[in-house]
Order: sequence, then structure tokens, then C-alpha cells
Amino acid sequence: MIKNFSLHCIEKVLFFIGIFLLTSEILKQLLLTFVMNNGHYNLWYFPFQLCSLPMYLLVLYPFFHTEPARNTILGFLSTYNLLGGIAVFFDTSGMHYPLLILTVHSYLWHILLIVTGILSGIFLVQKSVPMTPLSCPKNIKRQPTDASSCRLLPSFPRITLLYILFALIAEYLNHILDPFGEINLFYINPDYRMEQIFFVKIGELYGNNSAILVYILATISGAGILYGAWNLMIRFYSSH
Repeated sequence: MIKNFSLHCIEKVLFFIGIFLLTSEILKQLLLTFVMNNGHYNLWYFPFQLCSLPMYLLVLYPFFHTEPARNTILGFLSTYNLLGGIAVFFDTSGMHYPLLILTVHSYLWHILLIVTGILSGIFLVQKSVPMTPLSCPKNIKRQPTDASSCRLLPSFPRITLLYILFALIAEYLNHILDPFGEINLFYINPDYRMEQIFFVKIGELYGNNSAILVYILATISGAGILYGAWNLMIRFYSSH
């Protein structure tokens, strides 16, 4: 089934999802500022959470022309952002707003994160599975189809470095914008008590900084599990 997906089609769908996310986020910020907050911008909704990143990455993706850069973005979307899209449904309290349209937007946004993550993973599986004799163009030398010959995903350390880079940017923004209002990007601002489900108890028992550290490590571990799942899928399709 996965082998029937067109790479070009997936790229187009991902780009249009990115445009939709960007456009809808602009409208969301306008509603939050001018309808809900009387023209005052609320830093709490500054769009640089883990779940905000696909909006930027999908729009910028066509401007990256090297395969390693594109694969790293797709690897990030299929692991860290897919994890974020799934995890939020374990606690949906933060997805509800006084305006119904914003609540609907929040649910749709995270559903699209899951769709984006799955499509990105399928794209990488398609690129990584060796071509069979039937699918191989005449001008390209046919490759063996055993599992050992497949190219795997971009390295997980590289994808994780991208996550760490974004987390550092988020914490820097937390630091410089803290004096101007409430802000807790990536939920790692030490000035705010950890309230993420499962991790709030760690904060109560061992302190907020410990909860933040465990939260980051758990995010990396969860993304690693998804990374392993995609690699297993590559090996499966390479052997069939």
C-alpha cells in the first residue's frame, strides 16, 4: 500500500498543509488579540511550541534543495511532531477556548500534525525502500531488494539535534520575553510549574527543573520509538 503513494503528490499535500497551518495561525492570532484580548497581544499564545513547528518547516521545505536537509525535516516531522500530535489527545484541556472556532481549529491542527507525520514517514519509507525490477526505470541500474540493502532514515541524532536546537531557541525566547508577559514555549520555562500530564507529579516530588529534564528526555525517547517503527517499516517493505 505504501509503495503506491506518489512522492511528488505527498510533497504537494505537505506544502498545502503548511500553507493552511500558516494561514489559520495568522487568523487565530488575530482572533486571540482583537476579539478575546481587546487588542493586546498575549505572549502565552506565541506560536513557537513543538506543535507549531510544522507550520514553518512545511512552508520552508521547498526552499531546501539538498536531500540531507529535506530528509532531516521529514524525519523530524515523522517523529517529534507526530509524537506531539498524538500526545496532546491524552490531555485535551489546553485545546479548548471560549471561541468555538478556536477550539475546532486546535483539534484540526493536531489532527493535521498526525497526518503530516504519517505522510512524512511514508515519504521517507518510499525513498528508502530499494526499487524493485518492476518499478525501476530503464535508465537506472536495478538494485537488490533484500532488507540489508535498504537505506534507513536520516540518523536519529541529527533529527534530535534539530529538536534540541528548537528547544534552545524556545528557552531563549522564554528568557527574553518573560518580562513582557506570561510565556512558556515548549513547556520548559523554569519560571512556570510543569503542568503536562504525567510530568506534573514529577515536579511535585522532585522539583520543577527535574520535571522539565524528564519531559525533554521522555520526548526524545518517544520520538526514538517512532523512529524505530519507521525503520522497521522500511525493512518490512524492502523484503517484500
